[in-house]
Amino acid sequence: MAEYPRLTEMGVLHPEQIVYFSVNSLEYTDHLRIFYERPKGSLLPASRTYKFPRVQKRLDAGDTDAVMASNPALLEAVAELDTLLGKRESKEELAATVLKELRQLEEDVAIRSNSIKNLVEKLRTL
Repeated sequence: MAEYPRLTEMGVLHPEQIVYFSVNSLEYTDHLRIFYERPKGSLLPASRTYKFPRVQKRLDAGDTDAVMASNPALLEAVAELDTLLGKRESKEELAATVLKELRQLEEDVAIRSNSIKNLVEKLRTL
């Protein structure tokens, strides 16, 4: 979990169960909702919502107008979630490629094995 300090700070105990997340804004608050794929019979919630108040930010030092910006904590959490889900996607793609290569290898071995069996049968008939 040290890999995701902001998520740990937010109380996320099982980052490996996160499926996706969404961010929405309502008035001056950003809402981060994290969705989980829980094991059957789990008493943990399928999603959790976290609220982050927007912060005022001045565009220039001399400017009197301020804009509302996303909370830095929210930006850190979203970056960690992007990293987490990106790694998982990469692993899934790699696993799919390895399985595809394994199936191809099994097919090649089966073809070669049948070819050798046919040669042995021809030897028996000579």
